[in-house]
This record gives sequence, structure tokens and C-alpha cells, in this order.
Amino acid sequence: MTAWMVRAGSSGEREQWALESGYTGAGFGDVGSLTDSGTREAVLNRVGEGIPDRSTGALRNFAAQLWALRGRMAVGDLVVMPLKRTSEIAIGTIDSEYVYLDNPDPERRHVRRVAWKVTNLARSRVKQDLLYSLGAFSTICQIQRNDAERRLTVCMSGNADPGARLGQAASVVAPSTPRTVLQVEEVEEVVEAPVDLARYAADAIASRLIEAYSGHKMEGLIADLLRSAGYVCTEHGEGTDDGIDIVAGKGILGLEPPRLIVQVKSQASPVDSPTVSQLHGSLSIHGADQGLLVAWGGLTRAARKLLDSQRFAIRVWDADEVVAQVQQHYASLPARVRRELPLKQIWTLADEAG
Repeated sequence: MTAWMVRAGSSGEREQWALESGYTGAGFGDVGSLTDSGTREAVLNRVGEGIPDRSTGALRNFAAQLWALRGRMAVGDLVVMPLKRTSEIAIGTIDSEYVYLDNPDPERRHVRRVAWKVTNLARSRVKQDLLYSLGAFSTICQIQRNDAERRLTVCMSGNADPGARLGQAASVVAPSTPRTVLQVEEVEEVVEAPVDLARYAADAIASRLIEAYSGHKMEGLIADLLRSAGYVCTEHGEGTDDGIDIVAGKGILGLEPPRLIVQVKSQASPVDSPTVSQLHGSLSIHGADQGLLVAWGGLTRAARKLLDSQRFAIRVWDADEVVAQVQQHYASLPARVRRELPLKQIWTLADEAG
């Protein structure tokens, strides 16, 4: 079994369509049908016809990806799609040979049918070395390093990433040379695909955060973030059983709106709908204006559906959002937090990042 990563647009614009329709959503709308292109050279010719103004290197890169979709993937192979809009991961199995759809949107034509098995795997349940392999900017690439196929199979069944087996792990490429290998064919040729530096950095920070702030320590970090945003916070502390971890409000006494009730769940497993219902009930009981649910491991499908009906009452911070809040308020966080989580800001050219 081979594992493939297939993205659904640079901004995730085809993700929902791909999941609901059972497709990969491969893009490359300027390239015509590859149904009769039975060799990599034929695919390269078709790419050159559709995108004639690109460099030879770019054309070979695009052809390598489309040839993987057209000729290398096999029915039963794993396909993983990192989701941009929810910061989760979908995993399934390829269900058909290459198909060129008669779709009015040219970006939704080159596809494989996929049986999606899990569509809301939290990134926090996947170890950093495997997340790094999923960070390539390429639309399509094979994932091989660090025992990836077995680990993705385990994740597809709903379990957390078990890590690479002894002897299967490979060293992670240094952040200073962020590249992942896209194998073009079962021969020597490879294409070096740049890695999304922002995504790599966020995953690395998230990994450090959960190491330093697992369990009840996460409640203290969330309180520090809220204080940095101008809230007065009261932490309920360990041992309470009322479903409330932090109470926060504006003003010198913390009594002015918006008044928040915060529940913090730092476990890797997704938060379920009863937890959402409990938080919603606490809002009216305690006279709060809004609720904040920190769900490090994401949400179950039922919990997400329930929250859709309460979008103006409860906001969710998953691992990605906690990282974003840390980055936004880092300068005003207490010195002890900055010692435990040493970060530095860098600038890079946007076109070099992808």
C-alpha cells in the first residue's frame, strides 16, 4: 500500500466538494484530459499544451504530479488530505482509476474517486515528523518517510499516530532546508518540493506547547492569553467539577461584558457533544455572555454540528488557534511563559514560501 498526499486548493477551496463527492480534487485546470495519456512523457506533452508559458522545470514538476494521479496511484492506496479550513486531516482509500470529469469548474476535473474513512483527524494526534511530510506545497506527492503508510493506516481507524517502528524512522530535515521529496517514478528522478514554513512552525510550536502545558497547566496558559487580550480572569483550579475552568470579564473587576466562561480540554482526543451542551448550559446558569471551549484535540462530528447551531454563543480554540493566539500575544505574555516557550519572529519572502 502506497500513501499519497493530495491537496484541494491553496486555500482549501475544493475541500468540502472533495469530501462530499468522494474525490481527490487535483486542480491543474488548464491541462486537458489525461485519459489517453498512458505514459509520463505523454502527460508532460499535455501539460506543455495547457500551460505553454511556464519554465521547463515547472512543467516537469506539474507533469510529475499529474502522472502520479494518472498512472502511479493504485486502487486501495491511501490518500491523505490536510484540510486548510479546519486544520484537520482527512484520510481515505483510492476507489477508482483516473477520471476526467465533465465539470463546469476546470479545477474539478482531474480526479480519483476516494472512500474517505476519517475526515476530522486533529493534527495534534499526528506526530511532528509525519506532519512535516504533509507540509509540502505540492498538490500531489507520495508520502514515504518514517513508516508513513502504517501510521496513516492506524490514524485512518480513528487512533492516534503510533510513531515510526524501530528501524523505520528517518531523521527530520532541518528547518533551515525545508524540503520534502516528491518521487516522480520508480527510478532516480525526484523533485524537491518546498515545505510550508508557516505550517511547519505552527506544528513545532504546538508540539512544544502540549509538552509544556499538558493537563491543568493549559488552563493557566489560556488565562494568560486572555489577560493579554485585556480580560480579568479567575481560574477555578484543579479539582472542581462544574465544567468551568476560567471565568473572565472586562473592566477593572472583570464584571463588564463580554463575560466569558471557559472550558479547557487539553487531551489529544476530540471533544464530544455532551461537553458542548454542558458549556452552553453554564452560560445561562452563570449569566455569561459567551463561552470559549479550548479543544486541543478538535471536535467530534456531532460536537461540530451542535456548535454550528450555537455559533454566536460559543467559540472554539483548537490547537492551531491556541498557537495563533500565542503568536499574536507573545510579547505581552508573562516572562515565565516566554522562558518555557522561547520563540523568535522571522521574515521570509512570500513567493519563496510558495
